[in-house]
Amino acid sequence: MAALRKGTVYLRFVRSSGGALLSSRKPAVSKLGKWRNILYTGVASLAVGGGLCAVPFKQVEPLSHDSLIKRAASLATDSSSTFLSQTTLALIHAITEYAKAVHTLIALQKRYLDSLGKLTPAEEDSVWQVIIGQRAKVNDRQEDCKHFESTWFSAMKLCEAAAEAAYTSGAEHASVTARTNIQLAQSQVEEARKLSLDADKKLAETKVMEVQRMAQYAASLENNEEEEVPEAYLRED
Repeated sequence: MAALRKGTVYLRFVRSSGGALLSSRKPAVSKLGKWRNILYTGVASLAVGGGLCAVPFKQVEPLSHDSLIKRAASLATDSSSTFLSQTTLALIHAITEYAKAVHTLIALQKRYLDSLGKLTPAEEDSVWQVIIGQRAKVNDRQEDCKHFESTWFSAMKLCEAAAEAAYTSGAEHASVTARTNIQLAQSQVEEARKLSLDADKKLAETKVMEVQRMAQYAASLENNEEEEVPEAYLRED
């Protein structure tokens, strides 16, 4: 823009100078031709040096079909990788919340077993209501895991298909990136599943312990009842 303004100002100066020279009272024919040549030469040099016609215009060549397919394949891998990333985060969160709910249930059941025979009927009923509510929460979290796991499997298949399509179309870098994302998602979900498997194992152990403790508690109640029976009723006539 600066060069253009400079050229415009210079052009106006040349025109005004040429007009003044041509409008003199006693122009000489030879001088008039000379000044016209100077004027045209100045305008020509201005057009080149001032930048009016020095801006090159490069024509964009049309892309080939292969290039367009590679770009589309790269976009497909990017989109599928984003879908996989979001579903992976959702599944990991659901698994983590499930594990937390299971551990909370285990803690409630152990506390109840430790307090057997020490609670009033009303307190025992309140504790059982809390345990039942926590079991329902565990079931809800388990359903969330199943829902997001199904979506995650679909995202995995989509990302694998996009990676394969990128490879066959010649977009090797996009294919490698997509497969790396698949491996990362698998490893992250496997680590999260270890938490849920550990929680399920401890819950099963707690249930076994609950059966044993309840059996011992029932046996102790029977023994106490037998001890409380008067000796006269136990004698034979």
